[in-house]
Amino acid sequence: MMGARPVTVRLARWSAEHPWRAIALWVVFVAVCFVGGNAAGLNEATNSDQAIGESGRAGVIVEGGDFHEPAVENVLITARTGTLDQAAARAAAGDAADRLRSVVGVADVGQPVPARDDSALLLPITMSGDPETASDRLQPLLDATAATQDAHPQLRIEQVGGPSVNKALDDTLGKDFQRAELLSLPVTLAILIIAFGALIAAGVPVLLALSSVAAAMGLSTLASHLVPATDVTASVILLIGMAVGVDYSLFYVRREREERAKGRSGLDAVEIAAETSGHAVVVSGFAVVISMAGLLLAGDAVFSSLAVGSILVVAVAVTGSLTVLPALLAKLGRWVDRPRVPLLWRLTAPRTGRPGEAPPRFWPAVLRPALRAPVATLVISVGLLLALAAPALGMKLKFPGMEDLPRSTPAMQAYDRLTAAFPSNGTSHTVAVRAPAADAERVRAALTDLAGRAGGDPLFAPVEADGPKIRVSDDRRVSVLEVATPYASRDDRAVDSLHRLREDLAPAALRGVPGIEYAIGGGVAASEDYAAHVRDKLPLVMGFVLVLTFLVMTLTFRSVVVAVSSIALNLLSAGAAYGLLVLVFQGGWADDLLGFTSMGAIVSWLPLFLFVVLFGLSMDYHVFVVSRIREGIRAGMSNRDAVAYGITTSAGVVTSAAIVMVGVFSIFATLSTIDMKQLGIGLAAAILLDATIIRAVVLPALMTLLGDANWWAPRFLRRRPAVAPTDPPASAPELVGVR
Repeated sequence: MMGARPVTVRLARWSAEHPWRAIALWVVFVAVCFVGGNAAGLNEATNSDQAIGESGRAGVIVEGGDFHEPAVENVLITARTGTLDQAAARAAAGDAADRLRSVVGVADVGQPVPARDDSALLLPITMSGDPETASDRLQPLLDATAATQDAHPQLRIEQVGGPSVNKALDDTLGKDFQRAELLSLPVTLAILIIAFGALIAAGVPVLLALSSVAAAMGLSTLASHLVPATDVTASVILLIGMAVGVDYSLFYVRREREERAKGRSGLDAVEIAAETSGHAVVVSGFAVVISMAGLLLAGDAVFSSLAVGSILVVAVAVTGSLTVLPALLAKLGRWVDRPRVPLLWRLTAPRTGRPGEAPPRFWPAVLRPALRAPVATLVISVGLLLALAAPALGMKLKFPGMEDLPRSTPAMQAYDRLTAAFPSNGTSHTVAVRAPAADAERVRAALTDLAGRAGGDPLFAPVEADGPKIRVSDDRRVSVLEVATPYASRDDRAVDSLHRLREDLAPAALRGVPGIEYAIGGGVAASEDYAAHVRDKLPLVMGFVLVLTFLVMTLTFRSVVVAVSSIALNLLSAGAAYGLLVLVFQGGWADDLLGFTSMGAIVSWLPLFLFVVLFGLSMDYHVFVVSRIREGIRAGMSNRDAVAYGITTSAGVVTSAAIVMVGVFSIFATLSTIDMKQLGIGLAAAILLDATIIRAVVLPALMTLLGDANWWAPRFLRRRPAVAPTDPPASAPELVGVR
């Protein structure tokens, strides 16, 4: 008889009866994964792994040239007001050069270069050592520049270049993420304390989530030797792991506490939680895994790495909720409700279902319109969500450029002045050519001709006085030309210049050289190519996720209607989130409110990533709510009463889980970079819409309207009605005010 019970129940019973063994096995598992991953080391994706489109091919050609170019900084000298005094500027440049030549880490100081309009003077500095570590060795150069500024206060003297910009960004983003990490844990704990009214109950979900993240980090490091990892993988594992880890244990702990409050023994309460919430966790986990697996179809090293990391952390979180969580609950017993927070405990204590207990009021009031007038409620709510989704039809995709980075640092302010005075140092296209070494001079002549043609076109910056920037590899097989445009990378004219270069200028200049391979890359090209890549792959990924989700939901609930409606509601939620993103970030009306400058587009990788994450996380709530509705149906309730029962009994835990995620995701919206702001707003808004309007208004209205048709399925999918896993509370007190 025991063997016939669901696997979730058998696992939970064993763990509850052998708590110390289960806890010890979990600790060993997490430790082995984490230590093993660190011992194996991380295999990071190379540039060739991440190459997308023509810009990716250009990057591979450049990498093949093995240029070993040193890091270059600049001292920029400009007037504080009015016209630059050339004599004073040259005196300051000489002073800076003398100081910098004596600084350790400086290989060479070049000659001052004046701007075309004499508004600035630029002193180039070549650094010694590994260019990758130049930002870490920058301080002595900054000190020398600061000393020069002190000696010439009438001028503005500042340092700018790749290493100094990188250092400023690393400092800014490092503080951002440090603040986000410090805030996320207290925010999560605070919300869970409010949800449970007890400290230990609030700490259990966080403990499970953190241990799941630690194990998944180690496993993903091991997996990187099969699917190379990228630098964003760890952040996504943390984000997804905390979300699902807290959600799954929240569902489980809440149900176990409810059953104990009704008088069940500790073991019985754990078993019922395993058979109901545990089953919902497994289905939800499958849904998230399916969604994340869709990213593998994108043919993109970044998305493949994110998919593997996300799948691993979800699988670990599901495993933990089915094994160590029952052991913890069995060992803690009623101590899980200690120590109690007096006021919060009275508001959040589990309902006992005993006669005389005051009925809930809030959720029945929220449900009343959906249950009494489902057609009108459905039409109005779906109409509002479709209206919110409509702006997504005009979505534009771009990568953030240098102009979208925070301007709070002196290095970025100096960068703006540099590009204004020397446009060739700003946005540029990279023409990468691979040809036989014997043709190196012909290639150089062709690239010089190309630079001249571009310099005479208003879409491009004029060629500087020292000539076009052409680099040739040591083996003379790879040549690279930087063609600058005076427009910001997100400007439509910068995109026009890319098309002019790719379609007209480059073919005209290079077609006379036989046997060459060339590609045009750079920041603008990468943005355009990646946007095209996302548009091409999004239908494939969506189709894969929708089909497999339909199959999982159909088999889980033995209902085609439930499967179709769940997909439709999740698409509605994702569409509304897309529309909101476009309104906020593409429309630009919220710039001052959220502290950003609109880039007139959505970050290229966001729609695809948002879709799979939102579809997976939204399915968590849907599975949990519909499972409770089905419990009511199997216990003999009418469809309307079952809908009311399912929503009212699950609303608290779904709302708590959603608030946790909204709180954590909202922290990302406070970060400095535009991509993190868009990610945070998109995730937070979608989860909030899904847990409120979708689950509390649209879902009950739809299921009430469909009635018994909710549970229709072809004959081969049907099975004999099973006995309800637990007796729901009597309908009358739960449903007060909803008829």
